[in-house]
Amino acid sequence: MKLYIKNMVGNRCKMRVKNVLDKIGIQYDSVEYGEVITQKTLIPSQRKQLNAELLKSGFELIADKKNLLMTKLKESIFDLEKYSDADLKTSFSDYINLNAKDNFIFLTKLFAIIEDVTTEKYILQRKIEIVKELLVNNEYNLNEIALKMHYSNATELSRQFISVTGLTPSHFKLLRNTRINNPKNN
Repeated sequence: MKLYIKNMVGNRCKMRVKNVLDKIGIQYDSVEYGEVITQKTLIPSQRKQLNAELLKSGFELIADKKNLLMTKLKESIFDLEKYSDADLKTSFSDYINLNAKDNFIFLTKLFAIIEDVTTEKYILQRKIEIVKELLVNNEYNLNEIALKMHYSNATELSRQFISVTGLTPSHFKLLRNTRINNPKNN
């Protein structure tokens, strides 16, 4: 059974949703951004319990046909992430039109209503989640991450990172490393 979940933006969100599913005892085949495929159809009491637990973590179970369109839009956004190392040869709106097979303006308006965030802010949140993962993995320096994520420079990346997280990339990395090295302080 396919379920749609609102507010999933990164790998940590996927882990939290998996934890909720495990806690309730719902077996699943996959957990992706905004989507869970369960092994069995949920009975109404399971759906109610799942939604209650998801709400505690800032997520929400959605059962609307419009979410199929949202899933297509999100899949297109996630596909764009594959191009982080390459130049995208088309505009974002054209890419969405081709992949979601629907009108970009309609989809972005619907997205804002359902997700309670604009498409642009959602994409920015996704990009910052990827930047966080790249920072923590220590594979690239900030200049390389900026280039990889198609920012004009590290300063522009830092500006957007601060606007989303309230932290500089270096402060985020320092805090994250402190938490990893000193788990008692969490």
